[in-house]
Amino acid sequence: MKLKQFGITFLSVCIATFSGIKAAEAASFSVIADDLNSPRGLTFGPDGSLYVTEAGTGKSGACVPSPSAEGQSLCYGTTGAVTKIGNGTQERVLTGLLSLALPDGTDTAGPHDIKFDATGKPYIAVGYASNPTFRARLGNTDLGKIITANFNTNSWTSVADLANYELVNNPDGGDLISNPFSLLLDGNKIVAVDTGANKLLSVNTDVSNLKAIATIPRQTLTNPVFSSGASSSPFEIQAVPTNIAKGPDGAYYISQLTGFPFPEGKAKIYRVGADDKPTVYADGFTQLTDLDFDSQGNLYALQYDNQSLWKGNLDGSVIKIARDGTRTTILNGNGLESPTALTIGADDAIYVTNRGDGPGQGQVIKIENSKSSS
Repeated sequence: MKLKQFGITFLSVCIATFSGIKAAEAASFSVIADDLNSPRGLTFGPDGSLYVTEAGTGKSGACVPSPSAEGQSLCYGTTGAVTKIGNGTQERVLTGLLSLALPDGTDTAGPHDIKFDATGKPYIAVGYASNPTFRARLGNTDLGKIITANFNTNSWTSVADLANYELVNNPDGGDLISNPFSLLLDGNKIVAVDTGANKLLSVNTDVSNLKAIATIPRQTLTNPVFSSGASSSPFEIQAVPTNIAKGPDGAYYISQLTGFPFPEGKAKIYRVGADDKPTVYADGFTQLTDLDFDSQGNLYALQYDNQSLWKGNLDGSVIKIARDGTRTTILNGNGLESPTALTIGADDAIYVTNRGDGPGQGQVIKIENSKSSS
């Protein structure tokens, strides 16, 4: 993500090319948590409960320039949290995490994703969504870092400073922006997506060997469409990778939102194999924010918005990509609005953070998914 690229300040061979999507299956969903502040990533913990990060609402602390709202600032507060969902209840089990947001509590960056290692230790990607040069204005902060937390003591420690890595190295050679948005645990290695820096990074859980392993490429639109109309001049947009999943083949799969003007049908899913080179696995999507595999090897992709963000219709969708490349829309709109993340449960039900950029409006929903096999 670079300037004015991401409306959510938060945001091998190609075997599944765009060839049309089947009509939506009959899918129903239930709300299992609500009143959340900009919910983002979610995952099941070792206790079987579902954990979701809340990016918060910012507050009235020090501010840094917003890269997506020109002329406005993101101001910090300790409103980020992690919520536990289980047995019909929801409870914030980690509070006081830093959060950046516009004055109305939107365009939020804060706790963006959570995963557990084999011992049950939680790791959290904390967003930043601005130029790392300005971060010193906020004091000693964990924004732009990977942290590990202790829910019993409501405390956390830093593991890796991704924002500083962008400041020092800037691997894609573009504007300085960092916004850690997602992560996964792969053995003793943390693999993270920095949405702002357009890159995939890894760091060992012993806090050693932080490095960039892949840069997601930018693309040029030949006939970009803006809210003011089409333009005949080529326009380069940022990649804006958003989330990561490990496939049955051991490769990493990366979802892409794309930058401003958020062209419809131009978002891709990239595959990063052992050679660390990103290749297009599937294309033809619009504004992807997450993906995950089910137990049958089907890949599910989450669209934050089915249209360009500036059109103002925030209906999203969940799309299943079967192992043979066939695509089926599981849910399209009908209450699915600005979804930011999904995870597949042990029963192959789909859990989604819904209304992911609004103070007090966020939800976690459960989508019944009886047709998980290809």
